[in-house]
Amino acid sequence: MTVAAPGATNAAPPPAVAERVLVVDDDVPVRRMLLRALTAEGFDVRAAADGGAALALAEREVPDVVVLDVAMPGMDGLDVCRRLRAKGVTAGILMLTARDAVPDRVAGLEAGADDYLVKPFALEELVARIRALVRRNAGPAGPGAERLAYADLTLELDTGTVVRGAETIDLTAREAQLLALLLRHPRQVLSRETVIAQIWDAAAVPNVVDRYVAHLRRKLGDPQLIHTVRGVGFTLR
Repeated sequence: MTVAAPGATNAAPPPAVAERVLVVDDDVPVRRMLLRALTAEGFDVRAAADGGAALALAEREVPDVVVLDVAMPGMDGLDVCRRLRAKGVTAGILMLTARDAVPDRVAGLEAGADDYLVKPFALEELVARIRALVRRNAGPAGPGAERLAYADLTLELDTGTVVRGAETIDLTAREAQLLALLLRHPRQVLSRETVIAQIWDAAAVPNVVDRYVAHLRRKLGDPQLIHTVRGVGFTLR
């Protein structure tokens, strides 16, 4: 017979908490299919049929990932995405759309989306992209969590908190990832291709990096820390 050590218990460890996914699509069959399929994959799924319901659910449920259809009546997916970011929602946002043109992909990324999947899509790819977003947005936890710093700028990776001087700065998840990449390589010039490979898994066009750098510069304020090296890329110095 095995005797437990004093104070020890034989209780099983608590189950892992399922990642929360919010599905937003006005198409009833698609919404129901995604709800069933993602639940079967182990996600904690909520669903909304329109933009207003999505905004309310996102505030109440605090999702890890939002799967957001672009073409919805009334408030479309791009507008929902912008409003989520304006509310400070840092969840990964994956846009679903039938539009495959470069300007459409750029519009989604500029609205604050983290990824873009064109319909029709394979469910396996959708699940893989959701899990990739969860991994990207999950910083190290606990007392050993990493802090990145340069000059008067700091980024806490476990919380995504950015402070410059005495000011706390709100960044989207993608902006925080870009800042973390730059902070890990201070004074090193990073090409657009390197940034896209590291942050967008190569699923973006080069000028998206310029747009995100511009957003970061504006939010971080003066004096500027992120500099463009013409024809090469960007550096933090």
